[in-house]
Amino acid sequence: MILWWKRKEEKMQVNEKLSAAAVAEQEEKDDFRELLKAMAIAAVIALSIRTFLFEPFNIPSGSMFPTLLVGDYLFVEKYSYGYSQYSFPFGIVAFKGRLVEKTPKRGDVAVFRQPKKPDIDYIKRLIGLPGDRIQVTGGVLRINGESVTREYIGLEQVNDENGSITYKKYIETLPGDVRHYIYEISDAMPLDDTQEFVVPEGHYFAMGDNRDGSLDSRVQSQVGFVPAQNLVGRAWFRFFSIEGLNGTCDREGTFAAMKSLGCKIVSWPSHIRFNRLFTVVNAI
Repeated sequence: MILWWKRKEEKMQVNEKLSAAAVAEQEEKDDFRELLKAMAIAAVIALSIRTFLFEPFNIPSGSMFPTLLVGDYLFVEKYSYGYSQYSFPFGIVAFKGRLVEKTPKRGDVAVFRQPKKPDIDYIKRLIGLPGDRIQVTGGVLRINGESVTREYIGLEQVNDENGSITYKKYIETLPGDVRHYIYEISDAMPLDDTQEFVVPEGHYFAMGDNRDGSLDSRVQSQVGFVPAQNLVGRAWFRFFSIEGLNGTCDREGTFAAMKSLGCKIVSWPSHIRFNRLFTVVNAI
């Protein structure tokens, strides 16, 4: 009888241990499910913000000097012009036209898909609206037959990986009293004298503020007019900006990669453009 009772107690203890292990295993599974659920919710929220509200972009070239510099990071308002298929990441939604369409304003700095290569993002200023006549004569922009006012500010020197360039800086005033800076090397560069372009309905004419260093709507064979469907959003504000190191951290020999990384970590803080952080893109 005593032996039977002892065996029964041992069996109960084993069952309790098995039950505790099963409970622990189930709790681990529940925790893992909750983690996956939280990650999925976070991913959906991030994707929704990127698709419908704001998307970060960085500036890789000098076509928008002096408004935007290489190394500027900015947020783009995705809702500013409504939504097209290019509003959605990875091309997951394909349709023509725009939903909740809103008309851009002349002078907006906008991100759009390159008309000839729609897998590439461009950022330029929308100079011409549907129906406008656009021409550049002797470096001066003309809209609907009227020369746009530009005020000479002075010379500015820009240093980048391509060397040093001296620009003439102007304030250009578009119809509607939209004022912004532009750069010109001279008024006799290839794109300083163009034919007159008539902007088709449903399209826009885009130009870079670096007038002699921008591939834009003036080059019809490579860019041309920007369809409304290609608009991604309006540039809002810069949240970060950093100067390029221009090869100063390039290293050779043993442990070159590690030495280069160490140099960049040390150098980056001194290259942050603090005066450009959290500044509105269109403000002059």
